[in-house]
Amino acid sequence: MYQLFERWTTPLPDTEPSQPPATLFAFCRHYTKGFEVPLITMSVLTALLAMLEVSLFGFMGQLVDWLATKDPATLLQEEGRTLLGMTLLVLVAIPLLVLLHALIAYQSLLGNYPMSIRWLAHRYLLRQSIGFYQNEFAGRIATKVMQTALAVRESVMKLLDVAVYILVYFTSMLVIIAKSDWRLMLPMLAWLVFYIGLQWYFIPRLKTVSTEQADARSTMTGRIVDSYTNISTVKLFSHNQREAAYARDAMSGFLDTVYRQMRLVTGLNVSVQVINYVLVFAVAAIAIALWTEQAITIGAIAIAVSLALRLNGMSQWIMWEVSSLFENVGTVIDGMNTLSKPTQIVDAPAAQPLRVTEGKISFDDVSFHYGEVSGVIEGLKLDIRAGEKVGLVGRSGAGKSTLVNLLMRFYDVERGEIRIDDQAINSVSQDSLRANIGMVTQDTSLLHRTIRENILYGRPDATEAELLSAISRSQAKEFIDNLSDPAGNHGLDAMVGERGVKLSGGQRQRIAIARVLLKDAPILILDEATSALDSEVEAAIQESLYQLMEGKTVIAIAHRLSTIAAMDRLIVLDEGKIVEQGSHRELIEQGGIYAQLWAHQTGGFLGTE
Repeated sequence: MYQLFERWTTPLPDTEPSQPPATLFAFCRHYTKGFEVPLITMSVLTALLAMLEVSLFGFMGQLVDWLATKDPATLLQEEGRTLLGMTLLVLVAIPLLVLLHALIAYQSLLGNYPMSIRWLAHRYLLRQSIGFYQNEFAGRIATKVMQTALAVRESVMKLLDVAVYILVYFTSMLVIIAKSDWRLMLPMLAWLVFYIGLQWYFIPRLKTVSTEQADARSTMTGRIVDSYTNISTVKLFSHNQREAAYARDAMSGFLDTVYRQMRLVTGLNVSVQVINYVLVFAVAAIAIALWTEQAITIGAIAIAVSLALRLNGMSQWIMWEVSSLFENVGTVIDGMNTLSKPTQIVDAPAAQPLRVTEGKISFDDVSFHYGEVSGVIEGLKLDIRAGEKVGLVGRSGAGKSTLVNLLMRFYDVERGEIRIDDQAINSVSQDSLRANIGMVTQDTSLLHRTIRENILYGRPDATEAELLSAISRSQAKEFIDNLSDPAGNHGLDAMVGERGVKLSGGQRQRIAIARVLLKDAPILILDEATSALDSEVEAAIQESLYQLMEGKTVIAIAHRLSTIAAMDRLIVLDEGKIVEQGSHRELIEQGGIYAQLWAHQTGGFLGTE
């Protein structure tokens, strides 16, 4: 039975994620698709349970009158059918409704609903550009995904469950009391006015503080995660105290929102308690006064006082539920500001897969500024022939890495066009573009998974023989065989630690090279691919790199000019423009910038002059 209700809703829907709306109702509605029927069913059951519970108070008043006026010897004969009906209601009908309500709420909604939100939000965020992640803490984004999913669930379910229960319960309560005497309704209506007034005053303020608190919590979490992620840098510069102060500042900001929230909660709690006890007193006083005038029965008094006491207890629950509702609404609004951002790099509506037949690359009058006024790349024209090996040379900031990022379409060009085999890269799908480009970067970050999973990331369907061949060609076999982790895994099954921190820079680089060797894409980008390797290891894998480059179009960036001197053509960039090009020998003979850079190298590295 449990599984039946668990399968009623889908926690991991196959639907393609789209940009969520940026307004509260539409945002919640967007993530509620597929859960409408169980939510509405739950709401209907809630209304039924509320009416039945109030009807029990009405029956209790009737029972009191029976006990006061009827003969005990004939009570069962006269009212036996009614008593049997109420017995079945209490022992059978209501428990079945409670069971059905619980199965829907706990099995169909509480787990699957937020998981569906996380799944869709995560898949949407994976499509965001590199720039999106450069502007946010990774921990902050993850926190917002987790918080917002729960907050949407709580907001929607509280509105459809708790709010319906309160509305139906209070309405039914007024109807039951009015049947006894309309004057008994007056204190409750007055209580309702004051109660709504208190909520009207306090809740918007709680909502504002809750929104600030959700943002402060995300910032606090993001700063802590940032310290943990970069713990080696923290240790290297002996900045434990600095990181503690950095986190302390965020914690103090979060604590300030907590204090302001708790002050409002105290004010609301005390105010509600005061009007609750005034209500109980007023109902009891009016009921006794009406009874002395013989206007109502003892049963009516029992109903009115019981419901007033019940309302007294419920009001605390209602207060916290309403406060929680608006707190969750604040969290949803805060998360919505991040999760509903449009993706900056999108596929064209009719984007086709890239088909690389030769590997020719063309940069046609390309300009890009990172949104700044001055240009990083300005009017660049460059044609790379199919199978040509090109080295990019230039001082830091010359635009080398930017050129590669534009080719990978991590950013869109602001003017001009980049083509691969005469196909504009902004007209093909991003996945197919990057599937046809293998890249080894200077800063190699590995996934916190096993060595095997990291290398197979290049081609998940590769055979074991192909995997081992890539490891051997990248000169990584020896150190991989000696790896182990705290869980007792060895070799290819050892975990590498977050971002590969358990490996040396050279080891990470060789894993990255093995990954690209396995990918075997027709276009290859080497961005300081051997910078983390010592000379002995570099020399050992240089032959493998040459094998990797065979038959491919290659763009290589290196400050160590000796590693790219043998390329077919060297392109010298300065301030985003091509200032020289030719072979190593030709550029040396020209005596220009490249010749100066070569002369200024110390130990084979590029100087900054």
